[in-house]
Amino acid sequence: MTDILSAIAVLAILVAFFVLLGLRMDREYERGVIFRLGRFRDVRGPGLYWVIPFVDQKVRVDIRTQTVDIEAQETVTSDSVTIRVNAVLYYKITDPEKAVISVADYRYATYQIALTTLRNVVGQHFLDEVLKDRNKINKAVRPIVDEITDPWGLSVERVEIKDVEIPGAMQRAMAKEAEAVREKRARLIKAEAEQEASLKLTQAAKEIASNPAALELRRLQMVSEVGVEQNTTTIILLPSDFLNLANAVTNKFNAETHRKEPPGE
Repeated sequence: MTDILSAIAVLAILVAFFVLLGLRMDREYERGVIFRLGRFRDVRGPGLYWVIPFVDQKVRVDIRTQTVDIEAQETVTSDSVTIRVNAVLYYKITDPEKAVISVADYRYATYQIALTTLRNVVGQHFLDEVLKDRNKINKAVRPIVDEITDPWGLSVERVEIKDVEIPGAMQRAMAKEAEAVREKRARLIKAEAEQEASLKLTQAAKEIASNPAALELRRLQMVSEVGVEQNTTTIILLPSDFLNLANAVTNKFNAETHRKEPPGE
């Protein structure tokens, strides 16, 4: 009886050890691809599950968004300018079975296809487009890479160009071009200002020609402004015509004032 109990106890321990040996656990962002005797069985996880020890094999896959840093590489643009471009690729695994079975190393394969696609797409654009409209290139690269990686169970979410390096000689040429553009803009603005000023002067000349007294008033204003700026006292000698005109205006005003006053009682 003792031997039977001992055997049962040993058997229970072996069964417990066998059960514990087959327990597996994956996090929320992980999946387990199960192979039974070398053949694909199913995809399990997340959480706790059990596989047959020594019979089932598990390959763990991370389904979170992965980042691939595409190193700087030299490429020639459509206008024959050699530049260095680096970018970053974001992708995630949508089908763990395909990611493990369809391609030997999906990380390396994705990196290589993104590298070559970026070089080809940049080579189809001019330098100005690469510098000013990176979103256009990003949108052109993403569907190409996504179409190739889709049979591998991957989904490309985003492609972003991080930096574009251009040769020093080209930088100096672009700086000269930008300086010429700014100088052109400044000259155009100055010409427009002179044109507007000439129109205003022409209009002022017409106003002065119709009213000669305005010319003398303007001259007095200019003299007073010069005196304020130079902190000096200016003695103004008025011409006789201006004095006669001022006296005539004063006499006319006084006459009209007396005419409007009611007669005294």
